[in-house]
Amino acid sequence: MSNTARQFGLFRLDLANRRLLRGDEVVDLPARYLDVLILLVSAEGDLVTKDRFMDEVWRGVPVTDEALTQAVRTLRKALGDSAGAPRFIETVPKYGYRFIAPISSAVNSPEKPGQPIARCRPAFIRETAAGMTGALLAGGLVGLLYGSVGAAQPTGSGGAVSLLLVIVLVSTLSAGAAGAGIAAGIALSRFIRPLHWYWTMIGGALGGVTLGALANMIGKDAFRLLLGQTVGPFTGAMEGLVVGAAAGLASFLVQRQIKHSLGLAPLLGAGAGLIVVMLDGQLMAGSLQTLVTAFPSSQFRLDKLGRAFGEQGIGSIARVATATFEGAVFALALVRAMHPPRHPVTSEHLH
Repeated sequence: MSNTARQFGLFRLDLANRRLLRGDEVVDLPARYLDVLILLVSAEGDLVTKDRFMDEVWRGVPVTDEALTQAVRTLRKALGDSAGAPRFIETVPKYGYRFIAPISSAVNSPEKPGQPIARCRPAFIRETAAGMTGALLAGGLVGLLYGSVGAAQPTGSGGAVSLLLVIVLVSTLSAGAAGAGIAAGIALSRFIRPLHWYWTMIGGALGGVTLGALANMIGKDAFRLLLGQTVGPFTGAMEGLVVGAAAGLASFLVQRQIKHSLGLAPLLGAGAGLIVVMLDGQLMAGSLQTLVTAFPSSQFRLDKLGRAFGEQGIGSIARVATATFEGAVFALALVRAMHPPRHPVTSEHLH
């Protein structure tokens, strides 16, 4: 098999291994969309008609023109291109498309054992760190809300402020740890080829269940060893599995740039929160209520939050409301952080 590749701009189309690279980073594309790009590049500036795409890419499978339009739209996003001011793919109205960027040949150096992993390591670290950062922000927001609602005035304003800071810190660190595990699981799933939606769900779920179980064990042991009292249940393995799976699916949809996928992220997170409640699990508000119940002399109370829903403490309605809210905020923040806007607006990309 030929080891040649096609270079255009910052991108290299590796024909032998069927992949598009930007520098050393693989650009993830569906197989059929990659076929569209290969056909365009192989035409070397000639017009590729719609009929030719249908014959050589879809191979007689009956599809509408929208399938080709969506493929080109996805390729343009991956390349940082635009229909209005194309640098790579030009539309020939009513006929097809033409690849207009200068193309040069390149030679792929043989990969040594371990090179694919080494090449993916920076992306893995970056995605994990980004997901953890998004989760930290989500935890801080949730902690600020619950801390503001639940902090009583035990010894004047100073006591209330201290209690608020403690709740924000606990919520932030808890969410950050969970986000690190889930993001790492999602990032690890990128090693799988071909990558399907269920792999990112499994990756997120495994990361969530691992960190959830570990955090639950450490939390319970800490209370038992330090205070001589067993406290529970806290957020744990089950909750991590459910929320991680939802975040993994949301991440896949956003990565593939499915229409309105970013708007689906909080909906999937809210759904995960609802499933957690249905399975009698706990997220942040439920865990805080567990502590309040275990330590009745605590200055922290969630009665105001419960009363907003006509309940005493955290009842069934408040549990659903808080869990869906937490799941939505967590999933949106984690996924948005892992998948920032692909191309910031610069003078090069203005169109």
